[in-house]
Amino acid sequence: MDPQTFTSSPPSLPVHVAIVMDGNGRWAKARGLPRAAGHRRGAESVRQAVRSAVELGVGYLTLFGFSSENWRRPVSEVDDLMGLLRLYLRGEVAELHKNGVRLRVIGDRARLAPDIVKLIENAEALTSGNRALTLTVALSYGGRQDIVQAARRLAEEAKARRIAPAEIDEAMFTRYLWTADIPDPDLVIRTSGERRISNFLLWQSAYAEFVFLDTLWPDFGKADFEHAIQEFQGRERRYGTSRG
Repeated sequence: MDPQTFTSSPPSLPVHVAIVMDGNGRWAKARGLPRAAGHRRGAESVRQAVRSAVELGVGYLTLFGFSSENWRRPVSEVDDLMGLLRLYLRGEVAELHKNGVRLRVIGDRARLAPDIVKLIENAEALTSGNRALTLTVALSYGGRQDIVQAARRLAEEAKARRIAPAEIDEAMFTRYLWTADIPDPDLVIRTSGERRISNFLLWQSAYAEFVFLDTLWPDFGKADFEHAIQEFQGRERRYGTSRG
């Protein structure tokens, strides 16, 4: 699809697309391969998704890379995922920077290894001025966890009398979430045929449109991205108001 299809109609283009990348394990199992092979192939789809977002004119792309619940997976699989993350941060950041992509990471960094945290900090600093696309990767992230940490910080502010409880509204609460500096997602895509949100961007997705694809994440390509955007463009967003 020609990117002009989207840019000719700015109001219908999602500003922020979030993706639950699901299906790496099933992709590998179907081919008699270890799960690690599915994760490695999934990393290729991440590259393709980033390229597609830039080409199609999406301003913000958020990828659910590793959930707070994923820590419960077998140690060997977690180690494989963390190793893949290190490779990505070491090998892809220069290319992201070259292409004007700003990288940021949300989630509980306290559970990540110190060297990974350092790689994240370096990547965020290097790409902080880029504007072609803001790529947010959710690592050690959970939507409920995000809400709880925001509530805790607000409670601390109120206890210190820096804010009054009566001042707390949705706008203020949003400023305490990990996603405070980016808009809420317009479109949430989930691959692999599953139809659930899995604790991803719970607050932020209140009025997002959801598109569920049967495609396994390692097979996700530009055509899938375009299909999801086309479906989004065909919907009427009313934000809780009546049709009239």
